[in-house]
Amino acid sequence: MNELRFALLGTGFWARYQLAAWREVPGVRCVALYNRTRAKAEALAREFKVPAVYDDAEELLRVECPDFVDIVTDVGTHRQFVELAARHGVHAICQKPLAPTLADAEAMVAACQQAKVKLSVHENWRWQAPIRALKSVLDSGVIGPVFRARIDYCNSFPVFDNQPFLKELEQFILTDMGTHILDVGRFLFGEADRLYCQTHRVHRDIRGEDAATVVLHQRGGATVTVNLSYASRVEHDRFPEAYVFVEGEQGSVELGPDFWIRVTTATGTHSRRCPPPFYAWADPRYALVHSSIVACHADLLRALQTDTPAETAAEDNLKTLRLVFAAYESARSGQAVPIL
Repeated sequence: MNELRFALLGTGFWARYQLAAWREVPGVRCVALYNRTRAKAEALAREFKVPAVYDDAEELLRVECPDFVDIVTDVGTHRQFVELAARHGVHAICQKPLAPTLADAEAMVAACQQAKVKLSVHENWRWQAPIRALKSVLDSGVIGPVFRARIDYCNSFPVFDNQPFLKELEQFILTDMGTHILDVGRFLFGEADRLYCQTHRVHRDIRGEDAATVVLHQRGGATVTVNLSYASRVEHDRFPEAYVFVEGEQGSVELGPDFWIRVTTATGTHSRRCPPPFYAWADPRYALVHSSIVACHADLLRALQTDTPAETAAEDNLKTLRLVFAAYESARSGQAVPIL
């Protein structure tokens, strides 16, 4: 297939890893960078040998005519840049969360549908190697129909040290990590028809919530509990690993520390380790997450090169966002909230 040309909008913390991961995927090339602070874009362009730099995104689209844009800017600007791309007839990939409100996200999807361009969300968490391996176990039917599951993302990683802006968010862990983990829940177990949520602020120097518990009632009848926390001191404190325990009618499966998957049935327990691939450019603290960016990129590129949607197309990601905002509604009201 023909090589696709893209521009990266935003050159902050995650941009370096986005670019490095794109280099691992054949058939795509970055031709331009945008950042409102031009010097930051110029520095990253020198590092990655990107030929063009802009501090005006519309000029970039007009001059470079990329096949798509990869938007790695602050969530408050996502709608602005997605709708700009749509007006220029350019496909868009956007970081999560797609938008700060559900109304904004729905408007972005509508704008791209009207312009007949694709909008996908860079939701990489479900592309982690151990989570894909766990999904394969569930799909095999070895533990039978699932009736209960738990997903734990609980650690004490100092996330505010390298992303201090997170302290200022009115809504934090549900939008920052809930978008990832609730999406994993959908990937593994399907859709929920209602949920209940409670939140906590343990770090007193932040504005939003840093711990949350979400209980989902799945349409198939299973109960899935999601625990989120950046305020937990636990024995297996291995950021950024998420642990999953699933009970089925014929057995159970656990994704535990260090990427071990253990399947228990009447025949006993069978274990195997499912580590992520290694990339030299990955930050060791984020290596699990960074490796999943490559797999996510590959799927997003496949969708752009074909008539099929990405696994994390924006229309699908709206279902995850509805869970996130329903969780906030439940936490405010103290009531279970239906998912329409």
